[in-house]
Amino acid sequence: MLLRALRVWGALLLIALLAWPAMTADAATRTHRRTRTRAATTVSTHVAKKASARRTLAARSTRRAGAKRVATARSTKRAGARHVAVARRSRSRRHRVLAPPQGGVYARNAVVIDPATNQVLFEKQSLQTVPIASLTKLMSAMVFLEQKPDLRRMAEVTRDELHDGGHTRLWNKERVALYDLLHMSLMNSDNVATRVLARESGLSADAFVARMNEKACEMGLANTRFAEPTGLDQRDVSNAVDVARLLQAAAGHYLIREVTTTPTYIFVGEYPGRRGTIARRHEIVNTNRLLRSNRYEFSCSKTGFISESGYCVATWVRDRGRDLITVVLGAPTNATRFADIVRLVQRTQTASLDPVQP
Repeated sequence: MLLRALRVWGALLLIALLAWPAMTADAATRTHRRTRTRAATTVSTHVAKKASARRTLAARSTRRAGAKRVATARSTKRAGARHVAVARRSRSRRHRVLAPPQGGVYARNAVVIDPATNQVLFEKQSLQTVPIASLTKLMSAMVFLEQKPDLRRMAEVTRDELHDGGHTRLWNKERVALYDLLHMSLMNSDNVATRVLARESGLSADAFVARMNEKACEMGLANTRFAEPTGLDQRDVSNAVDVARLLQAAAGHYLIREVTTTPTYIFVGEYPGRRGTIARRHEIVNTNRLLRSNRYEFSCSKTGFISESGYCVATWVRDRGRDLITVVLGAPTNATRFADIVRLVQRTQTASLDPVQP
């Protein structure tokens, strides 16, 4: 009986030993399959997430592109609206008929004189003393040239001249010939250039201004006073008749006559750079726009403006064989001062204004 039991247990043990590798392999296979399934699931989830992220980014990009297109369309629409508004305003300005100026000109003060006879052909408050802005530079140029300077000599610009000098093309420590500075002073009313000329005249600042006033007295300009050489100070005053005489005297100097009637001028200044002298090219344009219209021949001209004086211009023109000195002071805009000059020359030439005595 015992032997039979041992045989049965031995048979069972043998069967178990034979079945164990298969069971182990089957379990390993099931574990591997579960691992692969989990990995596949993880990969699929990751791929799905990446695809979803790409779709989200694509959707955002599409929305941004759409927003940009909308913004561009709106901007284009606004630009178009502005363009239409500007065009309408431009057309309205072109076709707008301005009311005729009271007293023949828009300026507060004006005079037209025949230099051959000194006859006053037109006047509007021509004896009222007012600031004359950069018309002052005509007298400054006369006093400077009276000192007989060497115009080829180079002068250095300093911070003293640049301080409160307004707009200028000149740099601190730049060296410029006096001849070129004279062009800057008279052609485009450069205050810094005018200050350098006064400094280089050989006179002190006070002596220079004193000579300006002394010369005004010598010329019989009883209503003319100067406080400094540029015209920036509102205490530089005169009246239309005195300015006409000042222009006539300035035109007697060939260099002033030549410079003030030059439309454009180019010169080169010298600036001390770190690696040597730098050549600075300057191109200046005359502030008298009538010089570029070829409407009249000019013997002399000068413009001026500060807020206290309004827009001013003094010209000596020749039209149809006749010389006329025309002065406009206190015009409301840059354009109206030149329009006043043209209007006065045309009306005087057609004898539509009776000569008057101031």
